[in-house]
Amino acid sequence: MYDLSDFKKGLKLLIDGEPYSVVDFQHVKPGKGNQFTRTKLKHLLNGSNLERTFKSGEKFPVPDVAFKDMDYLYKDENGFNFMDQSSYEQLSLDPDLIGDAANYLVENLKVKVVFFNDRACGIEVPKSVNLRVTKTDPGHKGNTVTNTYKPATLESGYIVQVPLHIAEGDLLKINTTDGSYVERVNLK
Repeated sequence: MYDLSDFKKGLKLLIDGEPYSVVDFQHVKPGKGNQFTRTKLKHLLNGSNLERTFKSGEKFPVPDVAFKDMDYLYKDENGFNFMDQSSYEQLSLDPDLIGDAANYLVENLKVKVVFFNDRACGIEVPKSVNLRVTKTDPGHKGNTVTNTYKPATLESGYIVQVPLHIAEGDLLKINTTDGSYVERVNLK
């Protein structure tokens, strides 16, 4: 059983017999009354969102969730395709189940596919990924008095705000929890 103190982004739990993943949460301690937690949840099977408030002390059952390491292969008209490297079994997932993780998918990226009752229902990407810049405006010298950013399109099609010194072809480390630029990766 999970308690409210166990909540973290990505936690899988059962609410009213349905599997959900915690998208966001906020513990609230009012001056008067009991503590409570506001949550944003995503249904694992159909992708619908739910906002709920839970009272302190509530407990939640652990869902029958399993994870399998797989490699991302490609996207086609059926969805996103993954392969288990040990059995060479391939799996296609609908874009609705992938969600924002699609912004970070490039060929051969190792991900964890989430299964609920032996049914694939989503993926978990690594905490950070390295993606190459395919398009960005050139930076201007001398424009560094303040932290100025410009948009850059990455190889996955995701657009991120980056510092002015970033150029096309640079490899960037991207934080997948909030989609932000972390640093330029030096290949030496």
